Amino acid sequence: MELPLMLAFGLLVVVVLHSYVAQPFVIPSGSMEHTLEVGDRVLVNKLAYTFGDRPQRGDVVVFDGTGIFTEQGKGHSSNPFGKAFEGVGSMFGFGDSDETDFVKRVIGVGGDHVICCDAHGRVTVNGVPLDESGYLYPGDVPSAMPFNVIVPKGELWVMGDHRSNSADSREHIAAPGGGFVPEDRVIGRVDWIIWPFGRMGGVDRPSTFSQPGIGRQEPAVVPGRG
Repeated sequence: MELPLMLAFGLLVVVVLHSYVAQPFVIPSGSMEHTLEVGDRVLVNKLAYTFGDRPQRGDVVVFDGTGIFTEQGKGHSSNPFGKAFEGVGSMFGFGDSDETDFVKRVIGVGGDHVICCDAHGRVTVNGVPLDESGYLYPGDVPSAMPFNVIVPKGELWVMGDHRSNSADSREHIAAPGGGFVPEDRVIGRVDWIIWPFGRMGGVDRPSTFSQPGIGRQEPAVVPGRG
């Protein structure tokens, strides 16, 4: 009886960790290249924002985009065995990511004034230009689409690192909600690439988001959400 009990206990531990602590995700598209490549397995820290911390500028996050970036997710198996297989695959990062889950980089947090572009073609946050050379996809400009937004409190402005191949906040700026992502939709922060072996490593917050003055938010008047 010891072996079945040990297996059951081990599965219970995995389920708890998966639900509340950390979860593997598979990167399904090239919107975050080269930071994250198609097929990368990443570990999402679900505790990152649990104890009062909030998403920060520069964080790479996974969030539920239902009703924001998409209307509905993919269909799931109605067979109990199929559901179980999908669940176990999800726990270990081998199942397909739900089509309602998105991974992007946080550019602006609640109260931020985010603009593109300045006279040098850069994204600015509260008047501070971002040096995005460390993570922007080679050959991409910060944004081919101009925008001028103030991020509502409790929401986020997110963009992919592969700007020319990312349907992010810019893509939905004229939709209800203005392309902003509520903080309570964030599943967790991407902290590690765990597969393939040659790409294993941490996903850090770029230093450009630590520039002096970037957190100094001032009242500004911008066009409505549309």
